[in-house]
Amino acid sequence: MDKIFKDVGDIQSRLIDHRPVTQAEIHYFVREFEEKRGHREPRLLENIDKLVLETNDQMLPSYAEGINEQLSNIVARLEAANHMAERVHQRELSSHQSPQLQASMEHLKGDWEEFLKEQQRLREEVEEEHAKAVAQLSTQYNEMKKDLAKFAPI
Repeated sequence: MDKIFKDVGDIQSRLIDHRPVTQAEIHYFVREFEEKRGHREPRLLENIDKLVLETNDQMLPSYAEGINEQLSNIVARLEAANHMAERVHQRELSSHQSPQLQASMEHLKGDWEEFLKEQQRLREEVEEEHAKAVAQLSTQYNEMKKDLAKFAPI
């Protein structure tokens, strides 16, 4: 019985106890990053720092000038667009105040309403014709089914 308990304990420790495996992985990780790599990461970080400083000193001023130039162009275009929109708005306001134009607009609105009524009437006619055609086709197909049923073997 003692041998069985010992075997079960060994099996349990191999299957469930993962401490030896994790300790081996931890030691491998530490050795890989502390011993083998040496001082590579600090040197890489220093090189990156130098590159960033050079970029800030040399490229940043030229990019800032380009951005300022582009922004001034954009502001000028926006002001021109705003001025044009204001002119269009003023024209629209002045055109609405003209009595002849108002009468013309009222006449056009009446024509538009008549057009919409005519379109509605035409739509109803088309829908009515469509419904008639569907009904006629359904009756025709029903008659054909009845004729086919007469000739079909039982």
